[in-house]
Amino acid sequence: MPLGLRKKKNKMRESSNLVENEEHVGSGAKSVVNGAGLPPPPVNLRPKLVFHTQLAHGSPTGRIEGFTNVKELYSKIADAFNLSAPEILFCTLNTHKIDMEKLLGGQIGLEDFIFAHVKGLKKEVEVFKAEDALGLTITDNGAGYAFIKRIKEGSVVDGVKVISVGDHIECINGRTIVGSRHYEVARMLKELPREQAFTLKLVEPMKAFDMLEPRSRGSKPGGEGKIGTGRGTLRLRSKGPATVEEMPTEFEEKAVKKVDDLLESYMGIRDMELAATMVEVGRDKMNPDEFAMALDEALGDFAFPDEFVFDVWGAIGDAKQGRF
Repeated sequence: MPLGLRKKKNKMRESSNLVENEEHVGSGAKSVVNGAGLPPPPVNLRPKLVFHTQLAHGSPTGRIEGFTNVKELYSKIADAFNLSAPEILFCTLNTHKIDMEKLLGGQIGLEDFIFAHVKGLKKEVEVFKAEDALGLTITDNGAGYAFIKRIKEGSVVDGVKVISVGDHIECINGRTIVGSRHYEVARMLKELPREQAFTLKLVEPMKAFDMLEPRSRGSKPGGEGKIGTGRGTLRLRSKGPATVEEMPTEFEEKAVKKVDDLLESYMGIRDMELAATMVEVGRDKMNPDEFAMALDEALGDFAFPDEFVFDVWGAIGDAKQGRF
């Protein structure tokens, strides 16, 4: 389907998905995008790997195994430390700090150490939207919590010093957004009227004493660190079982990094798993229209703009040719 003909189709799909997402937020129904609703694979198909984990603010070391997606991972960590899974905001790899370059995404190196960041202080803040752009980059943990990954220097939000990288956005103007995906939250914030104040309810990660330092603005654009120190990685997929794979090739690393940058530029989100999926989809496609059709089939809920699809196709092609 030519890209120009996708627009009407995507708008219809987007409006129908908004209804589904509203039901998801209000009723606890599971989102199709993050693969919930599919039965977990049989125990004998789950990778027999053991990982070590700690709570980021301090704890003994726990051992976890037998998970195949992010939600199951959080449940395993919660069981190891006698917590409830909803207390976990996000995880970092090989550091207990709130380091956005080390976020656990769709891959875990086979020798990586997992640190779980749990809910800490709750706070409510009023923000005056003096500009269209707030200066926030949003991501989510794959299990219903959207949080702040980056704050742009000199932006509207940068002037509100109680807002920090790593803060979970719980409510916008009294509307609970737990269960919403990061792209939905980014869209809600973008659509807030200019020259008006709005209220955010936030939950910051619990901090150890040595983490009490001036807030970070998050990783710089293009600053995603390589995930995984082991010789292979465990790939956590939104749909289907986890698989053990070789470390990403140079082409994959460059293409995923570029697509992730484009996601932030166009949509105000960063999502390495989504970027990796898009690179996989586009690897063997012969032209942009074929790529656009494949994206519709694999990720139709996102309703990507045509310009973004063209740029992603170009980025994948550049990576194939070694042009960056």
